Amino acid sequence: MDAAFTEEQDEIRRTLRTLLRERCGPDEVKTAVHTAPGYDEALWRQLARTLGLPGLALPAAYGGVGCGVTELALACEETGRVLLPSPLLPTAVFAAPLVAALGTEEQRAELLPRIAEGALTAALAVPGRALPEALGLVGARDGARNGMWDGAQAGSWAGGGRAGGVQARPDRDEGRGWRLYGQVEQVLGGHSAELLLVAARAGGYARGRTLLFLVPAEADGLVRTRLTALDATRPQARVELRDVPAELLGVDGGGSGSGDEVAEALAAVGTAAAAVLAAEAVGAADAALARTVDYVRAREQFGRPIGSFQAVKHRLADVYVAVQAARSAAYYAAWAAAQGGGAENTEAAVAGGLALAQALEAQRTAAAEAVQLHGGIGFTWEHETHLYFKRAASDELLFGPVHRLRARAAEREGLFGAADRAPYGGHEGRGGNDVHGGRDTNGGRDAQGVQGAHAGQGRPDGPDGPDGRDGPDGPRKAVAV
Repeated sequence: MDAAFTEEQDEIRRTLRTLLRERCGPDEVKTAVHTAPGYDEALWRQLARTLGLPGLALPAAYGGVGCGVTELALACEETGRVLLPSPLLPTAVFAAPLVAALGTEEQRAELLPRIAEGALTAALAVPGRALPEALGLVGARDGARNGMWDGAQAGSWAGGGRAGGVQARPDRDEGRGWRLYGQVEQVLGGHSAELLLVAARAGGYARGRTLLFLVPAEADGLVRTRLTALDATRPQARVELRDVPAELLGVDGGGSGSGDEVAEALAAVGTAAAAVLAAEAVGAADAALARTVDYVRAREQFGRPIGSFQAVKHRLADVYVAVQAARSAAYYAAWAAAQGGGAENTEAAVAGGLALAQALEAQRTAAAEAVQLHGGIGFTWEHETHLYFKRAASDELLFGPVHRLRARAAEREGLFGAADRAPYGGHEGRGGNDVHGGRDTNGGRDAQGVQGAHAGQGRPDGPDGPDGRDGPDGPRKAVAV
């Protein structure tokens, strides 16, 4: 790995930082979030036309810049620094890669150039508030062993063919196309996106599969409602689909297929998205830290700047270390994702999940310390500190939580045995211990075995017994996770 950035990558970062510093201050952010789309449309057009931001990671053949995940992560670090309200994340990070991976040549040729030039915004609608599960960032809540989606596991977050979620059926009236029915909550940018990518369950429960569908904003039966979100800089919407006509993204490979291709594409997008989200969180954390340092240098108490007090120095030093460590992890995750390999790139998937977990923690710490060290002004609505605090809390709710991100990374790396890979680290709610005669499935000891763990103790058939074997309380390894 070459840790040095290229001249082009440094120029992307420098140009974007300069532009955002001029056009996206705290007052501009607060004004933009109260507009109908939730962002500054003029600024978005400028970012698209002068910098090619939405097409930064798209191939040049479709009008994109032709860069990769690393450049997109660097750009998002700068947008995170100013908490830029924009459709960049739902359009360029979630939707566009799925169209590029799954779409037919006609769909790519029609949609990707418009996305690249900023003329088309898109959003990914995943039912059940399960975006991190669908992208493979966290393990499935239904206890899917490997986090892969096969059959019923694929539909657990998309409705599973039962009540809830979004259901898809062939349009028998026209003989072509599909019809969608259901509801999706917390769709990032869903209220203003001109195109929705909706994950829906087709074929019922027994022979169902999860597919992605294209739904234009003007489709009949589509109702979108902007929600009041904790973080106003990430607008969210409720999407209701009432017998809405939709176009399948790509082709349905066999009616009763398991949807593995869609699952793999979502997992690949999740690997790249984790690195990008981590970089964005690092940018926000770094900005919160910088604002706090500037404040404690200027704010005086007892005749001296409060930043000169040792307790304040120690707290800010801890935040600085956390931010720098998270930045290194985010850069490595972006580099690993840029090496390709899709869903099979285990190293990138593990690095992305761990980097995102570390970045979310650093962002939360930096925002919390910013509020505390700003004192009374840090709690006021007029000050921008609360924006960073809300972004930190919202990001962990949307893409975490941190412990599930780390658990999923550990599972991918194979640190847990089969008995441990359950929804929250246990085997059918028992924490991975399947006790049979004083021995668990991981080679450790159960509660009864601990009592006889002292040296020289054993059972009648142990080292002191007639058959000379080591008992469960003899010299064997205990593993604690």
